[in-house]
Amino acid sequence: MSPRNGRRTGAHRAHSLARQLKTKRRRRDLDEIHGDLRPENAARLLRQEPDPDLPGCAQFYCLHCARYFVDLTSMKEHFRSKVHKKRLKQLREAPYTQEEAERAAGMGSYIPPKKVEVQTQPLEEVTEMETSS
Repeated sequence: MSPRNGRRTGAHRAHSLARQLKTKRRRRDLDEIHGDLRPENAARLLRQEPDPDLPGCAQFYCLHCARYFVDLTSMKEHFRSKVHKKRLKQLREAPYTQEEAERAAGMGSYIPPKKVEVQTQPLEEVTEMETSS
């Protein structure tokens, strides 16, 4: 007969603090960012209303990384950083579609993923926002 208090007793409480923090700082996925890069969404995100709860009152936003910055200089530094360049490289590949998932399941022939031209957002728009506020 096996003991009543098995090895897994209390295992439901074993979630670590690191696991909780990982989900707390979760960033937007690449397919969500591709949706933000559409012209109508991009214009809305670059010209947000001032929000005192966000860094820089939500006036300095990187579309590709989905991050807010305190001022224009920190945003320019971010554009030159390795993190931003890596994100641009990840965004070059088009997001998966339902058709591609069906082809992967054997319901069609393989077509390689398309490449999307992604460039860093222009800073002229940011300077316009800075002078208007």
